Amino acid sequence: MTTLLLTLLLTLAQALVPGARPLPPPLVVARWWDPPPTPYAAGHRGVDLAAPVGAPIRAVGPGRVYYAGPVAGRGVLSLTLPGGLRTTYEPVRPLVAEGEEVTTGQVVAVLTEGTHCGGPCLHWGLLSGTTYLNPLTLLPRPAPRLLPDPAPPAFGASAPHAPQGHGHGGFGDHTGILGGAQLDAPHGRVDDPL
Repeated sequence: MTTLLLTLLLTLAQALVPGARPLPPPLVVARWWDPPPTPYAAGHRGVDLAAPVGAPIRAVGPGRVYYAGPVAGRGVLSLTLPGGLRTTYEPVRPLVAEGEEVTTGQVVAVLTEGTHCGGPCLHWGLLSGTTYLNPLTLLPRPAPRLLPDPAPPAFGASAPHAPQGHGHGGFGDHTGILGGAQLDAPHGRVDDPL
């Protein structure tokens, strides 16, 4: 039942919130969302996106600033989106104030130094009430395109198969890079514009 409820909630979120990236492409995932098995267990309740200090952070959807300020010595920004969802961004220097309305794609903060990752990164979270969700579900889904192969196989010859490990789950390939992923296909190349 919980899975069904979360699936419906995420579907509604995608319908209500026209997605934008929080950082310029390509998005490089330093650490993936890893939800805990229980509310108080260890886990990773967001995604870490590698980016340089000073990178502009954009609102992923329209909404209102829920909180902008320090938490445990680091800058945090939280935005309430349509449907009651909330996104969080840290470590940042907020450029907006509590209660302020924001638009999709608006620069709302600047990435600052932090200790969450091995290098500079944005920790991006998504909540519905007190339940953490995968924030990557807010990103616009790319439409794969089949591009011509520069050297198509001769008529009647068998087509080469994509190498193992080049599967695509919709948000990026196994390298953790979200954007511009190119995958081999039997008669061309699938180019993912995310």
